[in-house]
Amino acid sequence: MKEYWSSLASLLGVLAFCQSLLQLVFPPQLRFLCLRFLNRVFHLFSSYCYFDITETDGLSTNELYNAVQLYLSSFVSNNGSRLSLTRALNSTATTFGLSNNDCVFDTFGGATVLWEHVVIQRQSQALTWRPLPEEKRGFTLRIKKKDKALILHSYLDYIMEKSDEIRRKNRDRLLYTNSRGGSLDSRGHPWESVPFKHPSTFDTLAMHPVKKQEIMDDLRDFADGQSFYDKTGRAWKRGYLLYGPPGTGKSSMIAAMANYLSYDIYDLELTEVHNNSELRKLLMKTSSKSIIVIEDIDCSVNLTNRKKKKNKGNNYCDPETSCGAGDEDGGNSTITLSGLLNFTDGLWSCCGTERIFVFTTNHIEKLDPALLRHGRMDMHIYMSHCSYPALQILLKNYLEYEETGSDCDDLKQLAEVVDKAEMTPADISEILIKNRRHKQKALSELLEAMKTRAERKLKCGSLRQQEMEDEEEEKRALESPEGGSESDFEQSCKKQGVIEEKMK
Repeated sequence: MKEYWSSLASLLGVLAFCQSLLQLVFPPQLRFLCLRFLNRVFHLFSSYCYFDITETDGLSTNELYNAVQLYLSSFVSNNGSRLSLTRALNSTATTFGLSNNDCVFDTFGGATVLWEHVVIQRQSQALTWRPLPEEKRGFTLRIKKKDKALILHSYLDYIMEKSDEIRRKNRDRLLYTNSRGGSLDSRGHPWESVPFKHPSTFDTLAMHPVKKQEIMDDLRDFADGQSFYDKTGRAWKRGYLLYGPPGTGKSSMIAAMANYLSYDIYDLELTEVHNNSELRKLLMKTSSKSIIVIEDIDCSVNLTNRKKKKNKGNNYCDPETSCGAGDEDGGNSTITLSGLLNFTDGLWSCCGTERIFVFTTNHIEKLDPALLRHGRMDMHIYMSHCSYPALQILLKNYLEYEETGSDCDDLKQLAEVVDKAEMTPADISEILIKNRRHKQKALSELLEAMKTRAERKLKCGSLRQQEMEDEEEEKRALESPEGGSESDFEQSCKKQGVIEEKMK
């Protein structure tokens, strides 16, 4: 036993002597150079290359690190075995992330990459004015050398775009309005904002499914059409005109569009804008991926059809093209129709990308034709009275109504009278909300209201038709060569009196 311990001590002594000799022959600097050389040789014959993406770049935050973290969260929940969960401020969704020193594979353009989340404990640091985190975090990207050109350009740009989309969907959307009198907020912006919480979606919107799908496809083509707009040389924007009777869901359509595309909404109040210059400044302060709305444009400003008038002198200012809240009372508003047209389809409308302009009106015939042409308002959407397919959506929303055998008679009666009644979704919704706890009562009251409305429409329509026929008969009598007999004229007046008595 004593011999064993003596042999072990001798061996340890020899190893210590060799280590001392090795340090003398190969100093630390030489050993470092050797390791560096071996590492280069290894990478020279390896088919992979590695890139480190640290959380911080000096004293500033590395945006690429945050982008990679958000991008991996979009699919890592299906691949990772151990994940970290986070939820940012003003966020509506939970974000998944890789745990310490975990890895996940991804594919792009046929190339396979490996992401590894590297977390290293930071060594004790001296006292500084800005202490660093205790852990040093980053991502290591492993790719094949042949895919280097593809990954370092297209793939990283794709990650940045995808992360922006995820960030926009997760955060609360905002509803903006221009400040009263053009005043600025504390940050120097002319827009004031509140969180946008409108629950309207295309699933709950009362509209014919075919027409609804057409609008959704057009919105999706627009949102995904950057390359198309760049190729054709067009500004990346689109205009929608929503018109129809009040209560047909124009505001709900705007909310559904914003929720479908995850866009912010800028509600522009033209009566608070003083001149064209201020209008341009408001446009410049809007963000991309947003919807700019002017509701009831025929009521807020004077944009009726221009009439031809004789020129008086050398007056180069057409008063009919000016508009605003103070025009009729001699106010100072100098917004012109030309300024509004340039706002939607001029050079200034191109100082931003991926924006949608939406105008709403109850009377499309009052608008100037220059506002309606394609390029300004590309898609005209008529918000009509409630049809039977739209009625089915309302019944499902408010009453959780499903077609069953016992309800077929009610549905048949509603289907027969809904088009004749010409009721708006708002009118029908009010009846359904009032009786939402009693489904049968709601259906009975709705059917009775539709029948009453249809009878009134039919009566007014027949009276109007009789009135038009009498007017046409009187016109033919007056235009005849004989001028018409006095008895015919008296008979026409009597018919007119009968119609007026019925209308009373």
